[in-house]
Amino acid sequence: MSQRRKFIKQSLIGTALFIPSISTACAADEKQKSSESGEIPLILSTWNHGLPANQAAMDSLTAGGTILDAVEAGVRDTELDMDNLSVGLQGLPDREGITTLDASIMTGDGNCGSVAFVRQIKHPISLARRVMEKTPHVMLAGEGARQFAIAEGFSLEKEELSPKAAIEYEKWKKTSQYKPIINIENHDTIGMIGIDANGNMAGSCTTSGLAYKMHGRVGDSPIIGAGLYVDNEVGAATATGLGETIIKICGSFLIVELMRQGRTPQEACEEAVRRLISKNKNINDIQAGFLAINKEGVTGAFAVHPGFNFAKATQSGNVLIDSNSHFKP
Repeated sequence: MSQRRKFIKQSLIGTALFIPSISTACAADEKQKSSESGEIPLILSTWNHGLPANQAAMDSLTAGGTILDAVEAGVRDTELDMDNLSVGLQGLPDREGITTLDASIMTGDGNCGSVAFVRQIKHPISLARRVMEKTPHVMLAGEGARQFAIAEGFSLEKEELSPKAAIEYEKWKKTSQYKPIINIENHDTIGMIGIDANGNMAGSCTTSGLAYKMHGRVGDSPIIGAGLYVDNEVGAATATGLGETIIKICGSFLIVELMRQGRTPQEACEEAVRRLISKNKNINDIQAGFLAINKEGVTGAFAVHPGFNFAKATQSGNVLIDSNSHFKP
């Protein structure tokens, strides 16, 4: 369990037409610049796997895609990353040894779609988009979501654990301890939010969820307003961490509404963390982090504990930034 989602800092080598350089941001003045005018187009995403995801999103924009296309393409990259044990079919399973996936997608005009408790679908984010665009519903779950995927031409993947996940699952079964905690070495999800040159916003969120969860458990990622919320009139927010705590405060919606009331993205993220802490007694075992963008492209990020980082991509570059946190190192 302790090896799940272990954060390994890394930088990516290479350039793209849209992003001239990729580097790791370490200087203090690169952190939490919430008061300056933002540069757009802009993509934010959670954790170090956000770097290649941002690259894929920016590549999509460069090729003429919409901001919706971009946030879908970005997290699809993470859904295919075999080294990632927290997103996609290669993610760690539930207590029964079954990998189930959750995802959501949303545009700034309020259109949204999500899927929860999905099996055998390689790209749940794309299935969430189909729910948004081709059904009168917002969320499909379980077998119904899988039936819709088949009807839409999605392939069903063989239901087996990835090699890395199988090894970790066998280790876990020796004790079968059920400790649904999220800390700085045990996180999940990639959440991505972005704004294009015209001020249009979109966001996406996808995960294999909490490792060794009870079969049927669903976290915040597919719940609009909890793991993701986007409003072109105000801004966008996404969350990562222990989903139950984020659901309880409607974290992403809360942040957008605080920005609507005049808070900066940074102030809104910090208030959301304070609200989350106030609702949880065992906060030492809980990590959660939030990202936000307002309609001017100003950003914010904040976490409960140290260890949360995020990737920020503009035409100037794609960098990994350490978030500030309520509790200090």
